Amino acid sequence: MKSFLIKLKLGFAKYKAFLLAMLVPLGIWAPFAISTTDAAALGIPVDPIIIGYVWASRDNLGLVAFYCISSAIGSVLGSLVPYWIGRAGGELLLLKRIDHQRLEQLRDKFESQEFFFLMIPCLLPPGTPFKLFVLCAGVFEMRIPLFMLAIFSGRLLRCGILAFLTIRFGEDVRSVFKDHLAAVGIFAIVAVALYFGIRFFRRKSTTVLA
Repeated sequence: MKSFLIKLKLGFAKYKAFLLAMLVPLGIWAPFAISTTDAAALGIPVDPIIIGYVWASRDNLGLVAFYCISSAIGSVLGSLVPYWIGRAGGELLLLKRIDHQRLEQLRDKFESQEFFFLMIPCLLPPGTPFKLFVLCAGVFEMRIPLFMLAIFSGRLLRCGILAFLTIRFGEDVRSVFKDHLAAVGIFAIVAVALYFGIRFFRRKSTTVLA
């Protein structure tokens, strides 16, 4: 098991080095380009790229902020591709991927809180079926300005957290989650508390207006 983990670590390091080498000609625009491509079609691991660029520029917080913002903008622009595919394909497109019951559940969640329906998945780690939520936003005809704001807010917050953890604890993300679990937990608790806090106040405002 230990030898497998060592091989996995070496493989991950080589893959990250390969991606970074491929992106060198793009300079500071690499996080933007990789985020756009990932959101539009290909499932590219964006986090290692962000981590590498943030760590290399850890003494220049302005450049780190640029990476986070440009990556979030890239995700917004790239996500417009599956959004329009969902809008053009309609419910039939989703029914090819999920059953009717799941579709109705997604519709109920979307109609009750469309902004957070899309923003929260932006914060979740790789493995989350993020493009499914983007397709749903298109199928359910989410307003484009709100769609773009939700994607931008979620991705910017995620990149900001990732950048902070990288600068604070080092380039090895696994050591961050292993050795500094408390810090990661605090960020998760804050994000969840913010989500439910906003939901509570919105419901309260709706009740008062009614």
